[in-house]
Formats: sequence, C-alpha cells, structure tokens
Amino acid sequence: MGDAGEKRTDALEMEEVTVTNGEATQPTANGDAGLSTKEQVAAIKAKLKGDLTYTIDEIPPWYSSILLGFQHYLTMFGATVAIPLLLAGDLCMGDDLVAQARLIGTIFFVSGLATLLQATFGSRLPIVQGGTFSFLAPTFAILNLKGPCPAPLSANATAEMRAERTELWQGRMQEIQGAIIVASIFQVIIGFSGIIGLLLKFIGPLSIAPTIALVGLSLFGAAASFSGVHWGVAFLTMILMMLFSQYIARFNVPCAGYNRSDNCHLVWFPLFKLFPVILAIVFSWLFAFILTAAGAFPNNPDTYGYGARTDIRINVLTEAPWFYFPYPGQWGTPRVTVAGVFGMLAGVLASMIESVGDYYAAARLSGAPPPPTHAINRGIGIEGLACILAGAWGTGNGTTSYSENIGALGITKVGSRVVIQIGGLIMLFLGTFTKFGALFVTIPDPIIGGMFCIMFGMVTAVGISNLQFVNLNSSRNLFIIGYSFFMGMVIPNWMNGNEDFINTRSPEFNQIIVVLLKTSMFVGGFFGFVLDNTIPGTPEERGIAQWKSLYGGKDTDDAVTKELLSCYNLPLIMPWIERQRWLRYIPFSPTFFGWKLHNKKDEEPIVEPPQTNGSV
Repeated sequence: MGDAGEKRTDALEMEEVTVTNGEATQPTANGDAGLSTKEQVAAIKAKLKGDLTYTIDEIPPWYSSILLGFQHYLTMFGATVAIPLLLAGDLCMGDDLVAQARLIGTIFFVSGLATLLQATFGSRLPIVQGGTFSFLAPTFAILNLKGPCPAPLSANATAEMRAERTELWQGRMQEIQGAIIVASIFQVIIGFSGIIGLLLKFIGPLSIAPTIALVGLSLFGAAASFSGVHWGVAFLTMILMMLFSQYIARFNVPCAGYNRSDNCHLVWFPLFKLFPVILAIVFSWLFAFILTAAGAFPNNPDTYGYGARTDIRINVLTEAPWFYFPYPGQWGTPRVTVAGVFGMLAGVLASMIESVGDYYAAARLSGAPPPPTHAINRGIGIEGLACILAGAWGTGNGTTSYSENIGALGITKVGSRVVIQIGGLIMLFLGTFTKFGALFVTIPDPIIGGMFCIMFGMVTAVGISNLQFVNLNSSRNLFIIGYSFFMGMVIPNWMNGNEDFINTRSPEFNQIIVVLLKTSMFVGGFFGFVLDNTIPGTPEERGIAQWKSLYGGKDTDDAVTKELLSCYNLPLIMPWIERQRWLRYIPFSPTFFGWKLHNKKDEEPIVEPPQTNGSV
C-alpha cells in the first residue's frame, strides 16, 4: 500500500483512459491519475489507515483479539454499571441487592447481544452497544408519576413484606419495559425505512463536527465527578494512559512465540500500543490497593479521598450470585402506557442522533470510509431492534453506540471489527457470570474518572477533526462552527434549571422537548445542520466535496467506490443479495443506490457492491 500511495499525482488535467494489466485506469479528483483500480483502492486505504495497527477488516492474532475485546468490555463497564445503580433507587429495589446484581448482569448480557447484532448485521462498524443515559431522564419522569418509594425494609422484615417490595419494584420495571419496547419500534421504522438515510444527504462536516465533539464535551461533568473523588489517583491513571498510548507506544516487548516453521522463538509484541487502557487500570488499581492497605486513604466516607479506597464495595463479591442467565420477561409481562411511550420517545430521538455521529467517528478511527446510506439505515434499525430486546429482557434502559469505546479505537490504534465481536461474546458470557462483574464494580471511582478524561477528550478531538475538510478561512464556516458549538453548551446548561419554562399543555410533548434541549449533541448538531444548509456556500467551501470523495462521489471511479465500501457488505449472503435486483430499492440492502429525485441525466451511476467471499 505504501508503494501505491507514492504513485499519487496531482496531474488532474489528464483526461485519457489507459489500460494497465488489463484494468482500466482513469484520472480522479483525488489525484490518482493513471492508476489502476487496485492501485487507487490501495492508495485510498493507505490514507484511511494512517497509523492504525489494524483496520476494520483486518484480524489481529486470536490472543490479542481476546485481550482487546476484554479491554472494550472494561472501557464500557463503568458507564454501563452506573445505569442500573442509578435506576435501583427510583425502581424501589434498593433493598434487594441480589436483584441489583441480576439487573447488572442483564444489562451486560443484552449489551453483548446488541454489539454482536450491530457489528455483524447492522452498520458493520466496530461499535460497542450499551446502556444509554438518554433514556434516564424520561425513565425518572415516568417513575415519578408512580409516587415515591416506601421506607427501606428493616433487618427483621418478614418474607411477606419482602415479597410485597419485590412486587412493587417489578411493577415499576414492567411499565418502563413497555415504554421502551413500543418507543423503540419508532426507531426501527426510522432506520429500516430509510428516513434517517434521506436526512444524511444534507449532512456534512459542519453538521457532524459539533455533533461528535459535543458528545465528548457534554460528558465532562461525569469525568470531573469521578476524578474529583481523588485527583491524585485520577491523574496517575491519565499519565499512565498517556505514557502507554503516546510516549512508549512504539516500543515493543520481547515475548516467546511459537509456530510450526520456527518452533519456539522470540517475537516483539506491541504491548503498550494495543493495551494502554488495561495496563493503566491495572497499575492504578494496584497502586490504590497498596495505599488502601497502608492506611493512606481516610476511613470517613465524608472525607476527601475516601472514594479511592479499593475496599468500599468489596461486599458485592459475596452478595452477588455466581451465575444467573437472564431471559425475556424475567421481571414479569411488560405494561404499556401512553404517557410512558411518548416520554420515552425523547430518549429514542436523542439516542439516534448521537449514534449517527458515532458511526462517522468509528469509521474514521477504524480506517473505514464514511458509512454509506444503507449502513446507517441498517445501524439505526438494528439499534431499535436491540432496544426492543433490552425492553423484553428488562434492563430498565435501551442501547446505543458507546462513545467511550470509539475513543478506545483511537487510543489503541485497533479498529478491527472482529475485536468488537469478540468483545460482544465476552459481554454475553460475563453477563451470566455475575461474580466477575462484581469484581470490577470495586474499581475505585477516580480510576474510572481518569480513564473518562482521556476517552472523552479523544471523542471530542475526533469530532473536531472533521473540520479538516472545510475552508476555515471562510467567515461563513467560522460563524457556523462557533455558533453551533457555543449554543450546544449554552441551551442544555440553561435547561437544567428551567425545565418548567417549556409548557405546551401536553406533559408528554413537554418532556420530549426538554430532553432534546438538554442534549448537547442534538442542539449543536441541529444548529450546524440548519445553518450549513441555509447559508449560501459552495460544496468545496462547505467541505462536502472533499469529505465525500473519500468514499466515492462523482469524482471517484465506480469500481473504486465498490471496493472501498465492501467493508459494509453483509456477511455470507452477499452473492444472493447481488442477484436480487429488487433489493436495490430496499433502504437497508447493501445494493441500495438511494432515492433518485433529480433528472436522469444528472444521476450518479448505480454502484453495485463487489462479489464477496462471505466472511464475517
């Protein structure tokens, strides 16, 4: 790929088509004049790969894949486990620690199932799926309508009293389940019908940049809250992650290797480059354990630094069962209420908007071209299906793409889809092995906070990097960038204390508006989208021409486009799909060529995906 990249030229004035080794070659706007299709593809893939160790279709060794998949599990663990712990109080299950452990196992089990569906049949991007904070606000609003929880049970409470308390929290959970299931059907329709894909025709870098960047910026509160428990331990975690991922990432570690040709031999393994998150967590955790044993941290919960102790939540290890296999309807039959469904729609809308931005971020960090319309349609549809499964299993939450794990792609320089699929399998297994999950609940908060500071910063930077395609000397673009970013922080901050200002005489509609206006990525992305499509500007000025040329616009050869986008093809069944001409009109089919509303003479040629070998 390096040799192909060196052959790139700026001779855009060449018009003739030549033939090399039986393959037609032609000039493109990318400067690949005179290159064959394979050479053009190789050059573009080399540019997309950058300094990645493994791109989306590449497969690391099995042992590295398992460790990297486990690292993604650890990355999403803190945010995921926080959701059931936050819900426990409002669900009135604070007294039932066993039920809490089962709820934690259930959300990880469903997250693993959703991750496998998304990475294999959905967008096909290396994206981890997990619980979403977007669903919490409507969930709390629905539960508040049920009234406050009764006082905690005493230690000598009878079995009958405990059974009544179980019936109480299960009833509240069933209403949340019903709201999630019905509201998620809306997301399935939006995705598989292609409506979300139609909107993408008007989305460019100036819309995507604030959407992605504000995903990271909006999470600064959680990062500060966790890190503020003990800034010393948090900074230690950050420094170790910087050290492993940036300063010494190029240094390999000697390890023993074996193969049939060389038998036992010495191999140099990129340990620091591949596993900076795991290494930082382990060393920081060990350091905190030593200080805890030495009595360096206070014993008073109200004293600064107490949260850095490693023995605060140690009781979880004894209270959690060894194994528990979650199943649909485990808390009872879901119940549906109109107020609950309309309220939950706010969380669904915010989750969809966030996920679209995450798809583009994941593509950039995995060495893939920006996702085509059919991949985004399929991704949103699969996310809706996963939310329905989450409601059926009873996680008390939905699923969405995890920005934290997208940041991990940039830190580890590994964008392999297989790694994410293995991570999904690990989530499935460990979701039933609750003792193991309980072990990582004991990770001190400042270690999680230090990890969040690095990850969320990376997500923010990925969003900003989309601006490389726009003309930053244009006052038009500077206005859109500044206004969308600023309002994406101003309006949600103001809404946090002024929810009652929205009054449309419909509580459900009020809730939808409030939740959307409190979502930074929605507000910033909305202003970026509207201004970019209403203020006059050329495609080159807006960055759309350069941005779309990476995956095959009008200036890229059709064969090059087909090959580049093959990473988004469905596994195993592509030969059959390619033979069915009617599937070109199905919005989530890999052969979908889009809705054509313009004159035939202006149509772009239909792009058919290449023949594949059916690999997953």
